[in-house]
Amino acid sequence: MTDVFIHPLAVVDEGADIGDGTRIWHFAHVRSTAKLGKGCNIGKDVYIDGDVVIGNNVKIQNGVSVYHGVTIEDDVFCGPHMTFTNDMYPRAFGDNWEVFKTLVKKGASIGAHATIVCNTTLGEYCMIGSGAVVTKDVPAHGLVVGNPARLIGYVCKCGQPLKNEMSRDDKSVKFQCSKCNELIVIIK
Repeated sequence: MTDVFIHPLAVVDEGADIGDGTRIWHFAHVRSTAKLGKGCNIGKDVYIDGDVVIGNNVKIQNGVSVYHGVTIEDDVFCGPHMTFTNDMYPRAFGDNWEVFKTLVKKGASIGAHATIVCNTTLGEYCMIGSGAVVTKDVPAHGLVVGNPARLIGYVCKCGQPLKNEMSRDDKSVKFQCSKCNELIVIIK
């Protein structure tokens, strides 16, 4: 580990794989079999469970727990106090529970206090509104809000809502971002 900052009040278990340039702030706990990429920022009171894989340039804000079964790809933003789950049928007793996986794809953003129910995939560059409860897969560039979360539109890589529709056919819709001018093709 080079150029890694670990706050003296953070706990990083021996064996955790921490990428160059990653910063881990106070009261965070990273388990021994977790893998964090380069250039990540892990906020105060974050818990990263064993066998979690986190890509490069991921920002995990204060109070987030990333449990076993969650994989986060590069350039993802996890807002303050958002929640991941990993058990579809939790009980405080018994030992035959099953981990259900969650995949957060490149560039996704998850708003503050959102809940991501396990056994879901969040598509590339999607945006989850603050407080949303995601119970099913979110498409690439999808914008979802509410409880349960529902698709209300699409966003550009830059985060701007896509409103300028350029063309449409049976298989796709093409938008041009009004902020950065990028062309985004949404596959139906």
